[in-house]
Amino acid sequence: MVDIKYANAYSEVLEILKYISIEDYNKIPKEKIELFKTNANYDYSFQYNPNKTLNEQNVSKIAKGIIAILFRDYWATEIQREKIISKQNYDRQKIEEEKKKRYNVDTLFSNKKNIIINEEKEEKSLVEIKDKKWYKRLFLFFRKFFV
Repeated sequence: MVDIKYANAYSEVLEILKYISIEDYNKIPKEKIELFKTNANYDYSFQYNPNKTLNEQNVSKIAKGIIAILFRDYWATEIQREKIISKQNYDRQKIEEEKKKRYNVDTLFSNKKNIIINEEKEEKSLVEIKDKKWYKRLFLFFRKFFV
């Protein structure tokens, strides 16, 4: 079972594909079209206006991504394809570098040590406060009278 977001996106893509040229439509493999058709949500209604851009319409991010992949793989020229792939690789490298910085093992453990040390100090300060129980205080109070 396909997630409802993807099923709606497949419906949007099928609606958008109705407005492209036959030559471009035939460049898409039949298996992909069948995948879109079998997994589409036909209860979802989406109206595409070819006079507006995708950003001006209520097109989901998933459907935009599918259209972008279709463009890259089947409609783009070699120069466009190379630029798109190099941009994607550059973006992936940036994301990986950010992840390495954020989840660096040395910084993660050094911060944890500081937290643990602070927690131990707090525990010690709580342990040093010695408050006598109420019955001990009462016993000591009466003991003063008898001694």
